[in-house]
Amino acid sequence: MKHPYAQLAIALVSGLVFGFGLSLSGMLNPQRVQGFLDIFGVWDPSLAFVLGGAVVVATFGVQIMRISSHPVLEPRYHVPTNKKIDAPLILGSAIFGIGWGLGGLCPGPAVALLSMGSVKPTVFVVCMLAGMQVHDRLLRTSQTSDPPIDLQLRR
Repeated sequence: MKHPYAQLAIALVSGLVFGFGLSLSGMLNPQRVQGFLDIFGVWDPSLAFVLGGAVVVATFGVQIMRISSHPVLEPRYHVPTNKKIDAPLILGSAIFGIGWGLGGLCPGPAVALLSMGSVKPTVFVVCMLAGMQVHDRLLRTSQTSDPPIDLQLRR
């Protein structure tokens, strides 16, 4: 049984908590991210602490998932089944890292920065979405194991 309004509400609350956490930790500042990537200059380790905190929280989520039969609002968990490290994974990771390093923005902070109306994050997000569209239209295979969750509200 689908609960589209509850799913949407949880997605919105989750996004707000995520955005607040990014802002509170200073990760909306591209100089912080670039400082973390500047290992031969003035290295800023703050991103490592944010990532470490995320791993701790995610670990609890994975443990809850393992002991429960299904999520509260879905009949099953949507977990990737592909566990192999292949060329598309490595190439995609490298392209992601290059974009992250050049722009100083990760997708989450970039989307959060859209609310501030700045040009740089807007250009970044538009280009990121364009890249996703290029991938989906030209390169995506029909081998995806799990379609995206449909959050369209039906009447």
